[in-house]
Amino acid sequence: MVMKFYQHILALAFAVKVINENSNILTNVTLGFHIYENYYNERLTYQTTLELFFKSHCFVPNYKCHTQENLIAVIGGINQESSLYMADILDLFKIPQVEYTLGIFLETELTYGSFATEESEEKFSFYRMVPNEAHHYTGILQLLLLFGWTWVGLLAMDDHSGEHFLQTLEPLLSRNGICLAFSEKIPTKTPMVHFDDFANLIPDIHIYVTDRKISTVVLYGDSRTMITLNTYLMLRDLVCNDTGSKVWILTAQIDFTLTGMQRFWDFHFFHGAISFTIHSHELPGFRTFLPDPKAYGAEENGFLKFFWEQAFDCTFINSKESPQNSGACTGEEKLESLPREVFEMGMSGHSYSIYNGVYAVAHALHTMYSSRSNFRRRKSGKRSESQELQPWQIPPLSECNAHCRAGSQKKKKEGEKFCCYDCSRCPRGKISNKKDMNDCVECPGAFVLATFQKHKDTPIVKANNRDITYALLVSLSLCFLCSLLFLGQPTKVTCFLRQSAFAIIFTMAVSCVLAKTVTVMVAFMATKPGSSMRKWVGKRMTNFIVLSCSLVQAGICLVWLGTSPPFPDLDTHSLNEEIVLECNEGSVIMFYIVLGYMGLLSLISLTVAFFARKLPDSFNEAKFITFSMLVFCSVWVSFFPTYLSTKGKSMVAVEIFSILASSAGLLGCIFFPKSYVILMKPELNKKEQLVRRKK
Repeated sequence: MVMKFYQHILALAFAVKVINENSNILTNVTLGFHIYENYYNERLTYQTTLELFFKSHCFVPNYKCHTQENLIAVIGGINQESSLYMADILDLFKIPQVEYTLGIFLETELTYGSFATEESEEKFSFYRMVPNEAHHYTGILQLLLLFGWTWVGLLAMDDHSGEHFLQTLEPLLSRNGICLAFSEKIPTKTPMVHFDDFANLIPDIHIYVTDRKISTVVLYGDSRTMITLNTYLMLRDLVCNDTGSKVWILTAQIDFTLTGMQRFWDFHFFHGAISFTIHSHELPGFRTFLPDPKAYGAEENGFLKFFWEQAFDCTFINSKESPQNSGACTGEEKLESLPREVFEMGMSGHSYSIYNGVYAVAHALHTMYSSRSNFRRRKSGKRSESQELQPWQIPPLSECNAHCRAGSQKKKKEGEKFCCYDCSRCPRGKISNKKDMNDCVECPGAFVLATFQKHKDTPIVKANNRDITYALLVSLSLCFLCSLLFLGQPTKVTCFLRQSAFAIIFTMAVSCVLAKTVTVMVAFMATKPGSSMRKWVGKRMTNFIVLSCSLVQAGICLVWLGTSPPFPDLDTHSLNEEIVLECNEGSVIMFYIVLGYMGLLSLISLTVAFFARKLPDSFNEAKFITFSMLVFCSVWVSFFPTYLSTKGKSMVAVEIFSILASSAGLLGCIFFPKSYVILMKPELNKKEQLVRRKK
């Protein structure tokens, strides 16, 4: 018996004692219990389970003695494998089984400390004391993400539940940007002749444990797993100094327990471990219930005698032996002096689950005996309060490499896992404003607008009518956003707004481009002596161009919406055997008038920019406008034949592509050169540089 498990026995006995002394539950009924040890042996597990039904030691089926002892429920076993073996027999006799270890289950059980999966619930009914194991995986994931541990190792016991743990957690971690440095299994059975056989059970683990890059290891198993791993580490002589700083994350079914021999070993290796735990609650009267050899009599209580001798490394002597024996147990030893891995004074999570399991059975019996129709579910305890982070809990880094800073992107290393990567600078025309971005993104309108606003007093921003520049950037940002109106199921609102919003916003953008181009030409012509164009220089002309062109398009859209607005419609003719839900444009003529007016403004802008391209201008903005309008017109010229030749949802895809492509063309061709100088070449963003370029 592992010494720490003695508290499980005490929790069972204490729960039975409290229930029997309570006159409000199970009146005139006395609960009793039997305790069996299976030593983690399959054959012995089956044997002791059968003995519960057939009290004679010869195991004759359907014959039993001591009929006054009526088996009502079974609590156990202490690990999942034992529980499954017990359930094979208990399920045949319809005996409820209270199970308190964590894992996945395939039999009918009343679980009191284990997490069961949904797949097991589909086949069998469960009476659980704890949540589904899926929540356990979520907790591990959130812990790793909280501390930024992206390069971790997994150790799991080599059985069905360990395999399920690895198969579930590995893809979950991968989907959330965490990759595995290693994934190994720890044998549950350790047959050996000498120590070398034991040390070679996990031949590669010392490689991972001594790797200083791997600072975080998740350990899944039961109490035997900890005993096995600790023995292995001691035999391989892996001390803390050889392994660097490690954080061990222990799953809730692992109870940090020691055998009698291990209690004298060095455990610096596991200092700072983080362990998930099962909910517990201090029970009134439990501490006074803890055993006292003088009061109970160790000779009459076999469990107490065995525990006391192991825990305090002493021996109870009989009256015939010399009382001066230095190794004799006196009964004066204090349980408070024992380390927690040997015995806990407070109620542990597993013991508390046993206590609750006994109460669950008692309440079920009480309900049955009192003929009540509704089962009263007992709620016990309060939620454990979260503790503040202590200075010694500050975690180390657990990463394969350093993060990629803003302005760079990840570059995969050939032959390495995705957590290991190089960093490369973003290519021209792209940016990254966060660390560890997989890909740099095209410069969006909102980012460029923020950049220009931040540098609003620099010569480049002021040189070409700052207000029109802002208006153009805002309209381009809205151009990107208006494409969202074309996505999703057509509704009355989206159908009514999308074409009109697209037309007015794009007209405003093209009007701003036209105003910027006209400003360049007028400014050049006004420099000639006696020119009458000087009165047009200034904001008044540019504002007039933008407002007048945009109002004309708005007027056309109002006529369209007032006479024959777009509406949701069903297309039953375009595709065989399919009905397409689409937006009917209402008046096709008005739709093409809107596009035609926008196309006319684009051609005017292209023409004016073409003639102004050789005029002396700061950074040759007229040349950039010429190229941007050429891209814009090319996109929309190709739009018409493509749009007319497609049907159904492809028509929407064509229009969305045209909106995004033309917006990106305007944004990139006009503003990328200026953004490049502002962000990458600030030494050129000076008035002297602009004057020199004009000359």
